Amino acid sequence: MSTETPVVKVEESDKASDADRPQPIVDLDLFGVGTHYKRGRLYSEDFSVVDPDCVVTPVIDTQLANTHLEMLCELNIFTPTHAVRNTGIICTIGPSCQDVDTLEKLIRSGMCIARLNFSHGTHQYHAQSIASIREAVSRVPDKCVAIALDIQGLKIRTGLLKGGGNAEVELFTGNILDLSIDEKYMEIGDEHCVYVDYPSIVECMNIGDSVYIDDGLMSAKVVEKGPTHVRTVIQNGGLLGSRKGINLPGKLINLPAMSEKDKEDFKFGCEQGVDMIFASFVRKAADIEEMRKELGEEGKDILIVSKIENEEGMRNFDEILRASDGIMVARGDLGIEIPVEKVFLAQKMMVSRCNRAGKPVIVATQMLESMVYKPRPTRAEASDVANAVLDGADCVMLSGETAKGKYPVEVVNLMHKVCLEAEAAMFHRVVFEEIRRLTPKPTNTATTAAIAAVDASFQQNAAAIVTLTTTGRTAFILAKYRPRCPIIAVTRDPRTARICHLHRSIHPVVYADPLDVNDWTNDMERRFAAAIAKGKRDGYIRKGSTIVVLSGWKPGPTNTNTIRICQVEY
Repeated sequence: MSTETPVVKVEESDKASDADRPQPIVDLDLFGVGTHYKRGRLYSEDFSVVDPDCVVTPVIDTQLANTHLEMLCELNIFTPTHAVRNTGIICTIGPSCQDVDTLEKLIRSGMCIARLNFSHGTHQYHAQSIASIREAVSRVPDKCVAIALDIQGLKIRTGLLKGGGNAEVELFTGNILDLSIDEKYMEIGDEHCVYVDYPSIVECMNIGDSVYIDDGLMSAKVVEKGPTHVRTVIQNGGLLGSRKGINLPGKLINLPAMSEKDKEDFKFGCEQGVDMIFASFVRKAADIEEMRKELGEEGKDILIVSKIENEEGMRNFDEILRASDGIMVARGDLGIEIPVEKVFLAQKMMVSRCNRAGKPVIVATQMLESMVYKPRPTRAEASDVANAVLDGADCVMLSGETAKGKYPVEVVNLMHKVCLEAEAAMFHRVVFEEIRRLTPKPTNTATTAAIAAVDASFQQNAAAIVTLTTTGRTAFILAKYRPRCPIIAVTRDPRTARICHLHRSIHPVVYADPLDVNDWTNDMERRFAAAIAKGKRDGYIRKGSTIVVLSGWKPGPTNTNTIRICQVEY
């Protein structure tokens, strides 16, 4: 590698005529002081071509716009996309994709986090899934996949119906349905009365309040209250099965953060070495603190991502964000607990506050839902995925699409393509400037260096930012400032590499060679070479590419303070 910029000879034919001279770009000096741009070529002050071999693609062209509106006007559907996707894809593992061969295909298609939904399945089933995921990862060179345990959480549910867990009854609009807390109805529910496992439902509900059943598929209105039941009239009917969810919009639900089942699942997760927990129905910061205590010393390195699924969680969002390692915008239950027309507002608010705080955020639920049964999504679903990326999501998540769908590999391939297109449509430079402006001053050394490295990546049109990291902290700070190019994070810790997938733009490399304590400088250079080799294999680094390198001046964490700008010579 070299820090010298090669001199490029310019032929007479590359000289720009007076009529073809480009206008300067104001305030967006992406390619250096005095650089001008027109028709995919770069010119110096005398309007000679800066680099005749450098044809700037329209994807880059949009970043040279003076305003967001101008950038949008320059978008072009015929432009080829970038070689690498920066948004993470989370796949839920289920019967459709649990076998090793399918999991391998998902990884090759773009899955970087595997989600295990503990609302379904036994510990034995999930242990088999974890073993299959790890075997599939071993088949794919240069890839690592994080494993997330999604706990069921405490949710108000109906009891069993007559006939057992597979029984169903039809609720007709206009009929009466009693929601009883009397345990004698716990296993003998029918179309007239079902048990509800929330003893406070009689106290908290008032005449005229709405009740949503089975994720909002059915609804009822309270018309009468008794000592042990709430009488409702069905507003929208449908088929009701056993153990279905109940939502009480606008009510503060007095439930503990975890059930006994959740605690057993935590213990299982620690034993299996999962990387993160997706915590369901988080209502306040104290819920997260209670979960950390439950994880204890054995699970101290497991990340907790809080799922915001109710109005109380929305009201306490800022304190939950501070206490959590990340946030999931879980739009399923959230879309029942708050008016559906406000879900997009909640999504944009939560994603933006996470971006400002530098914490990862996941957008989930029904992203490509129609692909559970069909090989193509609706146009609205594809746009939903793209808009989540444009909002600033670090990851997007697939649920039933991969867990039980007919086309698990195809849906990951399609999500990969949509994310690539959406990333190309982002005004990266403006996003960077806004986050930098909102960063409290003064900044610490690592943050200052990271900001400078991301700024340099824009100025140099860098192919990648390379950083060496032990805990992932430096890479996470870089990711906060949303560079356009990938961040290659080289680490010796496989766990650090896996959790990097939660953050947009980070592409981890696990460097397996032992540390050379006697020659740290050469050890560092070898790790840089491993990063460049990965970029070459993935197609976004080649001979002549500019790389921004962020490193420390001596071994160990908290020493990051050095930036180098290099060109790849081989």
